[in-house]
Amino acid sequence: MASLPRNRLFAFIIILIFSQMASAKVFRNAYISFEMPDSWNCQLEQTEWVCRSTDAKETREAIIILTAKEVGPTDNFGLYENHLNNPISATTKTGAQLTSKVVYKSKQVQVNSQTWIDGLHISSEVNNYYTRYLATIKDKIAVLVTFSAHKDFYTKYSQDFFKSISSMRIIATKDLLSRPDLGPLRPSSDTLGIGGNNAFPADFQTEMQTGSGGGNKKMTIVALLILVLAAGILLFLRSRKKK
Repeated sequence: MASLPRNRLFAFIIILIFSQMASAKVFRNAYISFEMPDSWNCQLEQTEWVCRSTDAKETREAIIILTAKEVGPTDNFGLYENHLNNPISATTKTGAQLTSKVVYKSKQVQVNSQTWIDGLHISSEVNNYYTRYLATIKDKIAVLVTFSAHKDFYTKYSQDFFKSISSMRIIATKDLLSRPDLGPLRPSSDTLGIGGNNAFPADFQTEMQTGSGGGNKKMTIVALLILVLAAGILLFLRSRKKK
C-alpha cells in the first residue's frame, strides 16, 4: 500500500514528459524542417520565415527566423566562423546602433548528419536579446536559422530551442534553384544575413518591460529538475527489469 503514491508520482512524471513531447509541431518549407512549440506559427516575410508564439503575452519573448540563399562568394564555413567569432555591428530598423558581445565562439556541430556553424551573441539583432546562429551549406543552398530570446526569458525557451535545433533537417532538393515556385531564396550576390539582417518584426525594436524573468527561470529550473528525476527513475526501473 505504501508504494501506491510513489507509483502515481512515477506515472505523473512520465505523463508530463510525454505531454511535453507531444506539444511540438513540425514546420516545413522548401529547404528545412524542424520542431517548434505547438503555440507557435511561422509567417513568410519576403525571403525570411518568422516564427513566434501566438500568445500575446509571449509573442515578444522569443523568436526564430530562417532564410536561405543560393551559394555565392561569401558563403563558406570559414567565413561564417570568422564572422561569428567577432562582435557584430548592426543598425536596427529604428536607426539604433548595436555592437554585440560574443557569448561563445562559433563551432562546428553535427545535427542529423548535417554540419552547421553554431555561435551565440547578445545584442546582435535587437538590444538585450540573445541570438544563437546556425548556418550551413548543402549543395548550392546556404541556410541560416537564428534562435533569439530576451535575456530575461532565454532560460525559459532554452529547452524549446534545444528541441528545435536537434530536429533540424535540410530537405532541399537538388532542383530547388530551378524551381522558383518552391522558394523564396535570396540571390547568390546577397550575404546570408548573420547579424543585422533586420528581419525582426517592428514590435521587437522597442525595449521590453520585464519583471517576471526571475519567476520564469525558477519555473524552468523546476521543470528541468523534474525531467532529470524522471530520466533517473526510468533508468532505475529499466535496470530492475533487467535483474
